Amino acid sequence: MEDSALFTVVLCAATLATLVTTRIGPDLVLMAALTALSVTGILTPAEALTGFANPGLITVAALFVVAAGVRGAGGVDILVDRILGQPRHYRRALLRLMLPVIAVSGFLNNTPVVATMIPAVSRWARRIDVPVSKLMIPLSYASILGGTLTLIGTSTNLVVDGQYRMLTGAEGFELFDVTPVGLVFAGIGFLFVLLTANWLLPVRMSASEQFADRRAFTFEVAVASDSALVGRSIEEAGLRNLGRTFLAEIERRGSIITAVAPTERLQAGDRLVFVGETDAIVDLLRRDGLVPSESSEPVIEQDVAERRLIEAVVSQECEAVGRTLRDGRFRDRYDAVVLAVSRRGEPLRGNLGSIRLEAGDVLLLEASPAFVARQERTRNFLLVNDTGQSRRDTGRARLAWTLVIAMIGLATSGLTSMLNAALLAAGAMIALRCCTVTEAKRSLDLTVLITIAASFALGAALQKTGAAAAMGSALFTLSGDHPWVLLALTYIAVSVSTEFITNTAAAMLMLPIILAAAGAAGFAPEPFVVATMIAASASFATPLGYQTNLMVFGPGGYRFSDFLRVGLPMNCLGAVISILVIPAFFPF
Repeated sequence: MEDSALFTVVLCAATLATLVTTRIGPDLVLMAALTALSVTGILTPAEALTGFANPGLITVAALFVVAAGVRGAGGVDILVDRILGQPRHYRRALLRLMLPVIAVSGFLNNTPVVATMIPAVSRWARRIDVPVSKLMIPLSYASILGGTLTLIGTSTNLVVDGQYRMLTGAEGFELFDVTPVGLVFAGIGFLFVLLTANWLLPVRMSASEQFADRRAFTFEVAVASDSALVGRSIEEAGLRNLGRTFLAEIERRGSIITAVAPTERLQAGDRLVFVGETDAIVDLLRRDGLVPSESSEPVIEQDVAERRLIEAVVSQECEAVGRTLRDGRFRDRYDAVVLAVSRRGEPLRGNLGSIRLEAGDVLLLEASPAFVARQERTRNFLLVNDTGQSRRDTGRARLAWTLVIAMIGLATSGLTSMLNAALLAAGAMIALRCCTVTEAKRSLDLTVLITIAASFALGAALQKTGAAAAMGSALFTLSGDHPWVLLALTYIAVSVSTEFITNTAAAMLMLPIILAAAGAAGFAPEPFVVATMIAASASFATPLGYQTNLMVFGPGGYRFSDFLRVGLPMNCLGAVISILVIPAFFPF
């Protein structure tokens, strides 16, 4: 193996190790790898940046806008209203939930579908008296299963097809080429969940239920009328940096002051709401000028225009992950106060300021009404559920779905490419006001897009240097010239990788090696490409393997072991189905 090939292999190994063992975003890691390949001259600048001009990447970006249009027009909400209904049995509830999500996820990005469904499913679970933990994992799994139905079901399918075209010069796949395999895969996966969910899924208390009694984690004191604290700022009164507790809000003559600034001056009769260890109230009442609050209605229970109580799931991209609430200056950074934290199905007790945030934590926040719109632009939270938000207008829902159907029709009729159909649909969504230009821009997930584009560089380097051929030859030797064994190794390698790193990165790093192995054996590449698509999407066993799993982790009140209990059998079943079915539609 030449020096350039050896360097590329070492770089790929370092990239994988960094993705698995650190919290550094995949976009940054893969851009660093792209930079290394360009600076060392292994790839020319044009070769290193090829991914940014790949039609698959631009199609993914356009489909983000299409999904934003459907969501903004209330397209998902109208399905929820008309389909969920009032089932009498748990399995009927699963039927009503999973089948529509599978169908919709075949054509829309999974993340906005699941984000829209989570609050609706939470309310629906209470209405039909089913534990929400019995529905959230099926919701995520349905979106994953639906993503295997078409070439646009997930961004991974599109970019794998794009890299396959780039590396081989082949024509690639059409929109419904993978549908026969996807239908079998999704159908059997759905039946497995339907038959086993009732005894495999736990009954857990959701984060919403844990947060229901707001008085359990807050307490109040009042400023006496003759208090020496009157006229002093919060900092001057010694109510800042208390350690075991912190000031969340002030109720003053019927108005609420949220995210209280240290310069705010106290007035007689102010009711101060503190969050933290409830036994700390004794220490507070020892301070001159503070007395017990005598109001019959706690401030935290009052619905007022100045503040919202919001449940937010911490994303892997959140800047506060790995930091304590105090050290990360959460209140100053997000203009919101953390009232409670739920992790792995359990509320966290003790000093909130010392809690080190993790991806998947569910936070109960007190914030201004503008918080939700602000956070939609930053992606610090995968889901923001504003308990006070108004119902989405569904007046343009039919128009949005008509545009989606028109896009599919154009792509399958041969009149234009999938890229052009997606661009036309995205433009129409904006022009016909299904979503605003601002919403369209917010929908573009730059982390995903940069990760995809940078992944192309590693694939190109593996092929150009001969590293892919060398590793593919070793993989071919390991398979013993048996196509079924090579197909199984392909599926397992991608499936295991995608549980620890992003599914796109796993597929893009493995595909050049798999294509080289198939080429060395003289096998047709298509079955191995399809296996890569399915395996990269079929991530059921961990909450971190697929974004929608992480989104339902907190709202469902799950523990890590809950995903293993259901997801490991799903992963094994998916592998068996794929290995048996793919060759029937894509011969070796």
